[in-house]
Amino acid sequence: MATATESNVLEALPRTPGTKNDARRVRVSGKVPAVLYGAGKESVSVSLDPRQVSRILHSQTGYNTIFDLALDGGERTKAMIVDWQYEPIKGALLHIDLKRIAMDKALTVSVPIVLKGEAAGVKQQGGILEQLLREVEIECLPGDIPTSIEADVSELVFGKVVRVSDLPHGEKLKFLTDPNQPVVHVTTVKEEVVATPEAVAAEAGAAPAEPEVIKKGKQETEEEGAAPASEKAEKSEKKEKK
Repeated sequence: MATATESNVLEALPRTPGTKNDARRVRVSGKVPAVLYGAGKESVSVSLDPRQVSRILHSQTGYNTIFDLALDGGERTKAMIVDWQYEPIKGALLHIDLKRIAMDKALTVSVPIVLKGEAAGVKQQGGILEQLLREVEIECLPGDIPTSIEADVSELVFGKVVRVSDLPHGEKLKFLTDPNQPVVHVTTVKEEVVATPEAVAAEAGAAPAEPEVIKKGKQETEEEGAAPASEKAEKSEKKEKK
């Protein structure tokens, strides 16, 4: 479960909200600008140690980690990271959004789905295991957030599908994802058909026949030219008589 302990503390320093230049100065100092909000309280601008933030994001519970936020000279509250931005080239953290968490109020989170076991359809039937859904959205109390949801695929064969409704969960978890949403199934190996040289040659030889050209224009030209030809013949006869 994603619970907070004394060793799971994120220290924060208050800062004065300002322009992009002010945020840039925070980054130059080795910190990352952040905003804390939620629980019906006013938002607070703070600066964080990016190494501590990265430690939380790369932990087993990741962005679902509930930790203690210790604000220097101010409040100490349960919180979690709800949004973060990275610099696209160097990958440095640019900004963090933190949310105050009330441990007695349910919240909505996305939890990764982990496949367990070896599918019979893969082992015995030679199929391929294909995972269609990698996260499921749930609602629960902060202290009940699971690290992951396990899907047992040991009995999965061709023609069967593990759906969200088949995932194990107790009364403490409420699934919000469509229960009919498929999670994983076994599919066949798709063979790529390679065309043989004979097939390529046959396809090239089967060129479409050229459309028949209607020679109407030429015929009309010949007919139009027929009159002048007869006139020439008449003129020639007249000359001979003379």
